[in-house]
Amino acid sequence: MYDNHLRHLKDVIGTPVCRALPSGTTPNHITLAAFISGLLAVGTAALSTSRSSYWPLIFWLLNRLLDGADGTFARMRGTASALGGFLDLLGDFIIYSLIPAMLAYGQERRLADVDWRAVAILEATFHINNFVLFYISAVIATKPDDELTSVAMRPALIEGLESGIIFTAMFIWPQHLTLLCWGMSIAVIIGIGQRVYFTVSSLARLDQRLTNQKRT
Repeated sequence: MYDNHLRHLKDVIGTPVCRALPSGTTPNHITLAAFISGLLAVGTAALSTSRSSYWPLIFWLLNRLLDGADGTFARMRGTASALGGFLDLLGDFIIYSLIPAMLAYGQERRLADVDWRAVAILEATFHINNFVLFYISAVIATKPDDELTSVAMRPALIEGLESGIIFTAMFIWPQHLTLLCWGMSIAVIIGIGQRVYFTVSSLARLDQRLTNQKRT
């Protein structure tokens, strides 16, 4: 729920770092590096036989750093693109979906107790939340009406910052994965409720306005 407030701060902090990158670097290179580090995070979390391995956390933090840098880099050099935005979101969705399942698999391999129901419910909330977000984006793209813009960007209890914090906690304390999954599921469900409430209200107003226009 703080993403909008932190976006400018992220650019301020990230710009000096991006200026140090080689001239041949593109935002998509950074996006690819973020995706690879994310895969390494979930891969080492799932396959590591050591409970004290720090590699999953290191790769995850690198993923977060690079994921924030690609957008800053693109804006700094004036090379932001629709394709870059798509690839960035695609990588995030893949990594975010893999984290709970791969951490649970790693815990199970170490003979730790894992409640897969918590993992399944959390994954389900991800899909529902993404449906709500992208349905509204599709409506905005197809209707020349700005009434829904505030809904599409409507803050919710769980956004990027909060997700990053909870996922980091999963990497640090995988033994508490079940509890963290249940807690995040509840928070995401609350966020879905927030977005659905404002979405339904705005769509109802839009439908009413269109109906009135047809009558006149």
